[in-house]
Amino acid sequence: MIQQAENILQQYYGYPSFRPGQKEAITHVLEGKNTLAVMPTGGGKSLCYQIPGLTLQGTAIIISPLISLMKDQVDALHSYGVAATYINSSLSHPEQQQRLRDMENGRYSFVYVAPERFDSPNFLAAINSIPLSLIAFDEAHCISQWGHDFRPSYRSIVPTLKKIANLPVLMALTATATQEVIKDIKELIDVEDTNVINTGFARNNLSFRIIKGRDKREFISEYLTQIPNESGIIYTATRKDADQLHYLLTKKGFAAGKYHAGMTEHQRKQAQMDFVQDEVTTMIATNAFGMGIDKSNVRYVIHYSMPMNIESYYQEAGRAGRDGEPGDCVLLFSSQDINLQRFLIDQSPNEEKKKDEYTKLQAMVNYCHTHSCLQQYILDYFDDPTDFEPCGKCTNCTHDGEEQDMTKEAQMVLSCVKRMGERFGAGLTAKVLKGSSDQKVKQFRFQQLSTYGIMPNYTEKELTRFIQFLTAEGYLSTGEGRYPSLKLTNEAVSVIKGNQPVLMLVESTTKKQKTEYNEHYFEELRQLRKSIADESNLPPYVIFSDATLKDLSIYLPESKEEMMNIKGIGEQKFEKYGEQFLEKTRRWGEAAETKSTPTRSTEPSVHKKDPFDDRPSHIISYELWEQGNDVKEIAKERGIGKQTIENHIFRAGKEGYEIDWDRWFDEEQERQILQAYDQMEERKLKPLKESLPERYCYSMIKAVLVKHNLIDE
Repeated sequence: MIQQAENILQQYYGYPSFRPGQKEAITHVLEGKNTLAVMPTGGGKSLCYQIPGLTLQGTAIIISPLISLMKDQVDALHSYGVAATYINSSLSHPEQQQRLRDMENGRYSFVYVAPERFDSPNFLAAINSIPLSLIAFDEAHCISQWGHDFRPSYRSIVPTLKKIANLPVLMALTATATQEVIKDIKELIDVEDTNVINTGFARNNLSFRIIKGRDKREFISEYLTQIPNESGIIYTATRKDADQLHYLLTKKGFAAGKYHAGMTEHQRKQAQMDFVQDEVTTMIATNAFGMGIDKSNVRYVIHYSMPMNIESYYQEAGRAGRDGEPGDCVLLFSSQDINLQRFLIDQSPNEEKKKDEYTKLQAMVNYCHTHSCLQQYILDYFDDPTDFEPCGKCTNCTHDGEEQDMTKEAQMVLSCVKRMGERFGAGLTAKVLKGSSDQKVKQFRFQQLSTYGIMPNYTEKELTRFIQFLTAEGYLSTGEGRYPSLKLTNEAVSVIKGNQPVLMLVESTTKKQKTEYNEHYFEELRQLRKSIADESNLPPYVIFSDATLKDLSIYLPESKEEMMNIKGIGEQKFEKYGEQFLEKTRRWGEAAETKSTPTRSTEPSVHKKDPFDDRPSHIISYELWEQGNDVKEIAKERGIGKQTIENHIFRAGKEGYEIDWDRWFDEEQERQILQAYDQMEERKLKPLKESLPERYCYSMIKAVLVKHNLIDE
């Protein structure tokens, strides 16, 4: 059966092989085992139930949280020639009844429904009367009471399912789940440990950025001016912000829409349709928008304010780059954001839930102040099961400035926290360090402390930020509740004693993205896609993804055979749309002096090498390095992350090219790394780095391991 599944993958979807985790998840389902798939957004979760649904006999029931998701998924399946429908409250009663009858007559391979549909006796009678191939819970974190989008209606389905006489295999899929949520889902739908597929949460095509100290509206105006034709979402914390920002941007001539719960249902539907159909390029919205939007060509997500928790942030930011192409995730931070989120948490009557939300909010605040890799911080939060090194693309990884030694300043702050009895928050601590004459300082007689006024050259705002940085880096911890109080950690003791340095980067707010496809051809193909989509009443990205259009602009196929080698073009898509695109690429290809031949790849690539350069990409990087360029310079020139360049150089070394290891480490560093490696039980990069001094970076450690053939590249 798995061979049949692989044939479907190529015939319908135009991919030669499965992405990580897909084949394993599909195999479990085909073998009748209840399965949980935890994969990042854009990792191909929908194929994990669509391919078994096309392989197995019967109708697949897909439980989905939002009406918009159902329509997008059904449109996509129709583009592949698959019989699918949805039944939800957007339909009239006669329409619902007609689709139920069609379902009972076996007309559909897939039926998408909202969880509330399982409260309907008519629906339950219908699914009891037909053979079912599988039942899948999309956005399965909604089942769990520990999930950030918990929906009681989702959870209540489970006992109802167990009453279905012909209950098929069950599947749950999610992109954001802590270990607590995973455990809850497993217990609810009876998933064995061996049937949990967790490929990790990393999104290698996304760049995460935190921007501080900028006028938010000015930043957004400048940003949109630079990329006027790209699709993106701007999330605001309140309806008022969404309305004001929408007014500002439309007044300036930007093609922007808005979406929030204060609008009528008709207005929200129209706004969403305009965005999906590329009638507007930017959507300004509260978090009411987006969950389930399957628009693959969102190039950026900007958070106008800091969200309440990491789960919400990563899910919302993850709506960028679903097609595997580069996506920019920008968070515009100001200290007032924290107060707003605390106010929103305070509105909850549930004290236990408030305590949990305060803890999650502190993790979000820490994210905004950490100077470690932003993606790595998120992965650590979710207890990601994979070894993940710094991404090489976020603000903290790509910073051009020098590291600043803040050990002395950190010792002052930590000493002050200790002398204040570890009972107060960042604001009051900053006042004491500054030497403020604030009434509260006098009330507790903190002007008598030796640390009072010890940092007069800093503003209270700068001191508060530095304290938040120390908290994010683990030198201070905060208690739970509305008013967090600072406490020293074990790491803080090492800093105070002078055994551990504290290094801090000065943040950057600029980002340059190199394009390596033909922008003129891509724009023409995008216009063609839009016209076909309008005629077919489909979202443009359902025709072909941006990634496919970019490959078409690079490789310029002149025949069906050449076009079928482009990732994302299968038989079904070519029969429907191929000739119209081929008409353009054939003309361009015939006029080109030379062309490259595409080879299908399992994974979408973020950066492609020059199509007219026959050298392997890693050899180009190696030769630039051999010429004396450092990794950062090569990364900037090639538009590729530093980590990728390092991997290129190490790969060349393993292939026999000469590597000057002195550029990576000295003899003492090599000896100490090998000694630490030999003493480890779990020989992975992250625990190895943690066992070594702070100055031993990942690149140095990895270079030693590669030299001694202790790691594969």
